[in-house]
Amino acid sequence: MTPARPGPGDPAPADRVTTVEVFFDLVFVFTLTQLTRVLEADLSPTGLARVLLLFGVLWWMFDGYVWLANHVPPRVPAQKLLLFVGMVGFLLAAVAVPDAFGGTGLLFGVGYLVVISVHLLLFTRARIGPALARLAVYNLGSAVLVLVGGLLDGTARYACWLAALALQSVVPYLVPRISWVRLLSAFHLQPGHFVERHGLLVIIALGESVVAIGMGVDTAHVGIGTVAVIALALALPAALWWTYFTDTPGQEERLAAAGPERTRLALRLGFGHIPLLLGIVVAAAGIHAAVAHPGHTAGWRPALTLAGGVALYLAGIAGLRRSLHGVPALSRLVTGAAVLATIPVGTRLNAGAQLAAVVLVLVVMLVVDRRWHEAATSGPAAAGGPGQGR
Repeated sequence: MTPARPGPGDPAPADRVTTVEVFFDLVFVFTLTQLTRVLEADLSPTGLARVLLLFGVLWWMFDGYVWLANHVPPRVPAQKLLLFVGMVGFLLAAVAVPDAFGGTGLLFGVGYLVVISVHLLLFTRARIGPALARLAVYNLGSAVLVLVGGLLDGTARYACWLAALALQSVVPYLVPRISWVRLLSAFHLQPGHFVERHGLLVIIALGESVVAIGMGVDTAHVGIGTVAVIALALALPAALWWTYFTDTPGQEERLAAAGPERTRLALRLGFGHIPLLLGIVVAAAGIHAAVAHPGHTAGWRPALTLAGGVALYLAGIAGLRRSLHGVPALSRLVTGAAVLATIPVGTRLNAGAQLAAVVLVLVVMLVVDRRWHEAATSGPAAAGGPGQGR
């Protein structure tokens, strides 16, 4: 079912992800690593609010680049070079993230302006008509707000950046008659590329969290306990990876069958990845704390960070499955509640024990899923299809 690959100069939509897009994703994922650093430095409601705000602003444009490459695959050198300029913008923003609300706010704004400018310039080849002009108004307006916010201090910066996020992701839906939302039919999405790109992003984000964890291990005092914690620190993202790819195998088929509603479903699936990636960011901060002090009692904030990040990820999985199948994935929500119940293990025993408990909960979930699937596919329930409603 894969369409024929167009020629180098053909602006036809993509069939599959290109290598330069994977490179682009690596740069974006660095921003997630930086957000984890922000949360590690400030495990407070203020720190979390900053992470949420920065993530929201950056994610909107990353997903914008997913839609861009879907319409205008970077096949010719000029397009690839412009995409590299966009990477520079994301890298500047990422470098600025740790002190974005301090001395590097302007650098963040400059990087963001580059990201949006390149995005709009490349999108001129997409032939989406008036939709591009409307998209430009909201995105450029957001870029100006982020840049102005970088020049201001304190509450004014928060206000500008929050307004930028709202202008991109909320206002267009409130006034669809004068926004790109009214012209969604102008976007012709290729399901295979869209699904593959988001799946690769999840893999890269999980992989980057593993790299960051490994770099934070204290090798001066390596013992059996350290080895066990390192293994658990890998097992947790591995279990999250396993969950994603066993829970979302029908995305491409569902998008392909959506017909005129394909773009709206794609928007829901894109938004559905927000809690997954935020969950990875938050959980990584909790894992880092557990690996750094596995034998010590965890404070309630690090314990909540570890469990809350995983629970948020599972809630995102449940949301994706609801979008795909129209039924809630209750098992994922129940598992998320069980993960949250491990918080006392960290606060009363130690961080390493909580990490082991979280991994155990996820493994039990996956084993139960596997047995349920085997029973469903070998019995009368197979007619309902595997994986739905669990």
